[in-house]
Amino acid sequence: MPTPTAFFQGKFVPLEEAKIPVTTHAFNYGTAVFEGIRGNWNGDQGELYLFRLRDHVRRLRQNAKILRMEIAYSDDEIMEIATGLATRNDYHEDVYLRPIVYKSESVIGPRVHNVKDDLLFYEIPLGAYIDSDAGITACVSSWRRVDDNMIPARAKVTGLYVNNSLAKTEAQLNGFDEAILLNQDGHVSEGSGENIVMIRRGKLITPPPAENVLEGITLETVLSVAKELGYEYEARTIDRTELYIAEELFMTGTAAHVTPVLSVDRVPVGDGKPGPITQQLQRTYFDAITGRVPRFGEWLTPVYKDAAVRA
Repeated sequence: MPTPTAFFQGKFVPLEEAKIPVTTHAFNYGTAVFEGIRGNWNGDQGELYLFRLRDHVRRLRQNAKILRMEIAYSDDEIMEIATGLATRNDYHEDVYLRPIVYKSESVIGPRVHNVKDDLLFYEIPLGAYIDSDAGITACVSSWRRVDDNMIPARAKVTGLYVNNSLAKTEAQLNGFDEAILLNQDGHVSEGSGENIVMIRRGKLITPPPAENVLEGITLETVLSVAKELGYEYEARTIDRTELYIAEELFMTGTAAHVTPVLSVDRVPVGDGKPGPITQQLQRTYFDAITGRVPRFGEWLTPVYKDAAVRA
């Protein structure tokens, strides 16, 4: 097995050598943005598919702009770094790639201007983040979702994830699998690392980005699949109590994929089992991300096939 590799300070290095000084601005102030990119292994085809790689790179650049960061690489170059990293690590299982744009300078003082930026990339094997087959339990957190005028909620800012972490820990210490955060107005926002989709009267409903929601790539994917399968959807404000009377409820995310929510605050969602629409969307989504549905092939970047072409 190859030595785990990272992309750090402009080159591929052993993962254990990719270290930042303790004085790094991003470490001291949370001034970094990141992405999570899934690589899904298809054993029958002997291929690892990176899912919606270009879209993740575009969102990384968008988020960096919010924090006044400059990325010294084009989108195509970042994609080449991603596939090069995956090729070097040569994992034959599901993986997770994390690019981070961060304030790399050793300087004291909370600001985002006049501080140097850099890009790093690492990859780890990652199977099921949460039990998407059996489903999960959730609770409404006492922690409110951070507001966009506090920390940009639509950006994956490292410092912002203290908010998510506190909610997740509260949920798990109280016997739940996941947390659901409300925004400052008391409306449903998102999970600790996932978007939320509610189904009522057969229609998919999700909070709009203005509810301090991350603009989820997996969410967009699932809504596209739902539309193709003939389901209607809309983005609107969701009240907490609507979650209790939903027919189905699920979460979406790069790590979480499509995960049914079985109960909220110990109130069963529907009959307390994964619902039929959720299961249909889940099956189609998994087939799509593992290269089993040719019509969704534009979302996939094959790692090993492309490596052979590049060679």
